[in-house]
Amino acid sequence: MTNNNTEVIDLRVLARKILAKKRLFYKTLPTTFVLSCALILCVPRYYVTDTSMAPEVGGTGMEGTLGSIASSFGFDLSNMQTSDAISPLLYPDLMDDNGFVAGLFDVKVKSKDGEIATTYYDYINKHQKTAWWNIPISWMKKLLSDNTAESQAGNNKFSPYILSKKQDDIMSAMRKNIAISVDKKTAVITISVTDQDALICKTMADSIREHLQDFITAYRTNKSRIDMIYYEKLVAEAKSDYENARRLYGKYADANTNVTLESFRLKINDLENDMQLKYNTYSTLNTQLQASKAKVQERTPAFTTIKGASVPIKPAGPKRMLFVLGMMILACIATSIYAIKDELIKTVGNQPQL
Repeated sequence: MTNNNTEVIDLRVLARKILAKKRLFYKTLPTTFVLSCALILCVPRYYVTDTSMAPEVGGTGMEGTLGSIASSFGFDLSNMQTSDAISPLLYPDLMDDNGFVAGLFDVKVKSKDGEIATTYYDYINKHQKTAWWNIPISWMKKLLSDNTAESQAGNNKFSPYILSKKQDDIMSAMRKNIAISVDKKTAVITISVTDQDALICKTMADSIREHLQDFITAYRTNKSRIDMIYYEKLVAEAKSDYENARRLYGKYADANTNVTLESFRLKINDLENDMQLKYNTYSTLNTQLQASKAKVQERTPAFTTIKGASVPIKPAGPKRMLFVLGMMILACIATSIYAIKDELIKTVGNQPQL
């Protein structure tokens, strides 16, 4: 036979017990307020800004129409409209490449108060504020770290793919501060930067946008630039051959001006024909060189800045008031549970055994 007797918790009894412990609240709540304020004030504030740009994307006519229709359903056809191996959706993955991130080391930054004027690498390395409890943690990590890894295998030349422990930590901090995202429907690239100084935050957002533009431009024009360099070499060689042939023809013609022998006239004709052939080769290659230069310009993408980075007015965090309020609520709940713990234990102990 089932026992249906269930212990009922009287909320009025719980309320009286909580009110009876009101002096405990007078102690815990002010203490929690002071401690939470002291704790959150140690956490440095940070600022967030973002900038957006739209790169030129290939595809017109029917492809552009299909792309707009597909984008309305959440699909992206940009990679089918271009022969590029790197589609815009892969741009956020560039932050995983050490070479791309290392290109931001030497960006010149200046704090809003003017007290800091250095490179971004030095700013991350020497000018970051941190909570006091992180100082002994960092000291212990440094003490336990392998000091032999601080050098790049005896190579004095910097390589982004052979890093010391400090350089790797700085790169990790930069990756944490920088976020690149791409909208699948519109292909708009958004760059978000988090930093402890408002002006540096804005400076880095602009610098990363320019750095990304340079990368995209270099990638899109890489094949055309290689062709242009190749044609420049051929044009230089063809021009040198033509000038040598012209010099030889002129020298031979001047030395045999009054000679009427047929053999001399044939020699002059051969030299003239050779000079003309070399000139035609030079002229043809020069035309192809100009076409390759035009191709580089044609492949150079245009970028439209949709939203420029601005200097943040208010810090994005930490949310000090919300933190203190949350800690006060937790303290109130914990104190209430402590005040009625005897009643809860009694209720649980009186539950029937199944």
